[in-house]
Amino acid sequence: MTSTSSPRELRAELEALTTEAFRPELADIDQLPTLDIARLMNGEDATVPTAVARRLPEIAAAIDAVAERMARGGRLVYAGAGTAGRLGVLDASECPPTFNTDPDQVVGLIAGGPEAMVTSVEGAEDSARLARDDLDALGLLAADTVVGVSASGRTPYAIAAVEHARALGALTIGLSCNAGSALGAAAEHGLEIVVGPELLTGSTRLKAGTAQKLVLNMLSTITMIRLGKTYGNLMVDVRASNEKLRARSRRIVALATGASDDDIERALTATGGEVKDAILALLADVDGPTAARLLADSDGHLRAALAAAAAG
Repeated sequence: MTSTSSPRELRAELEALTTEAFRPELADIDQLPTLDIARLMNGEDATVPTAVARRLPEIAAAIDAVAERMARGGRLVYAGAGTAGRLGVLDASECPPTFNTDPDQVVGLIAGGPEAMVTSVEGAEDSARLARDDLDALGLLAADTVVGVSASGRTPYAIAAVEHARALGALTIGLSCNAGSALGAAAEHGLEIVVGPELLTGSTRLKAGTAQKLVLNMLSTITMIRLGKTYGNLMVDVRASNEKLRARSRRIVALATGASDDDIERALTATGGEVKDAILALLADVDGPTAARLLADSDGHLRAALAAAAAG
C-alpha cells in the first residue's frame, strides 16, 4: 500500500506543515554575502536546542520506557525515510563501538534499504507495506521499541512502522517536527520538536534534522546510561576495535582507577580487553573471571558489581 493523496491534496498537506512554510523575508538570501548567509544559518541552528528543551519531560519519559524494555532483552529500532531514516541508521550504527551492544540490539531501518543511505529510492517512503515487511523481517517482539522518525510527521513508512509495532505490543515513539502530527498520534510517546520553517523552504535536513539528531542522541545515550553501559561519564563498555579505541580504553581505565600503566595493561590482558571488567578487577582487587561473574550477576552495572564485591 502506498500514499493515495492526489498531487493537489499532497500540496495542501505540505503547505499546512510548519516545516514546509515559506519565509518571504529570506527571499533574497541568494544575493547576500556568504558571511551573512552563514550568520543567518548559525542563528537558525541556535534555536534548535531550545525547541528540544521544551520537550525534555516527554523525552525523559520515553527514555525510561525504552530502558525498561531493553533491560528485559528488548531491541531499539528506528524507522524512517530519507534524512530521518539516515539519522536513525547513523545512531544505531554508533552503538556497538560506543556501548559494546550487539549489532541487532539497536537497529536502523530506512525506507528502501541500504541503497537509500546514499541515493533516493523512488516511492519507498510512501509504502506502508514496506515498513510492515521490514519489521516482520526482524521478528519484532512485544519487548522491543520502535521509533518512527519523520520531520513532517506524515511519512507513510514511519507511521506504518509505528502502527504495526503497536499492534504487536511493542513500545512506540514518534519523533517529528510538527505539532499535531499523524506520527505523534500513532505512537504511545509522541515527541514533537517544533523548530519552525527552514532557512531553505522544506529542506528538513537543516533545523529539523539537527533536532532529530539531538533527540536520537538522548534516546540512545541516556538509555545506555540507564542500562549500566557507563560508569559516571566514562564509556566503560567501549569496544576497542582499533588503535584509537584501544588507547581510549586504557585512558578510561586510568581515569576510573588511577592505576599505573603496568597495572592497567595487566588488568586488560586478564579480562580480554574488557574495560568494565578491568576497572572492576583493579578497584575490587579480583581476578578476571571473578570480575566477569560479578558483572554478570549485576546485569552489567559496574557500581552494583563493586558493591557486591565489597559486601562479599
